[in-house]
Amino acid sequence: MSGTIDARLRENNIELPTPSTPAANYVSYTIVGNTVFVAGQICVWNGEITCKGKLGADIDLDAGYKAARVCGLNLIAQVREACGGDLDRVVRVAKLGGFVNCTPDFTDHPKVVNGASDLMVDVFSEAGKHARFAVGAPTLPAGVAVEVDGIFEIK
Repeated sequence: MSGTIDARLRENNIELPTPSTPAANYVSYTIVGNTVFVAGQICVWNGEITCKGKLGADIDLDAGYKAARVCGLNLIAQVREACGGDLDRVVRVAKLGGFVNCTPDFTDHPKVVNGASDLMVDVFSEAGKHARFAVGAPTLPAGVAVEVDGIFEIK
């Protein structure tokens, strides 16, 4: 259970939340071959929403970035569970998809979703570099500011 990635988490004082359970009729992740598809993770820390609102209205860029980072922490927690607790099984973060709850005139979606992207590189180094999209949405579940899903290659 304790490998290179766990050591990196400790060195960087990165704590992972308890993986959340699905809010509806779906699963948190699916493994197909060597690929883990993780359902969208919202900015919730151990059951508590950390950031509600809209970017461009009542949420600033820094708060949005931090919200995306929390989404990323939840993604990693789900992947850890999918890998039986061994994050060293992650070969590559293949793709992230970021949804930003924002006003129609907000255009800094990529800067917000960088909160999750930067985290992946911090945790997985070169293997954390990934393809990505970052888009605006008029609303997200429970009024959260950000939701991010992910695709991971594992061994």
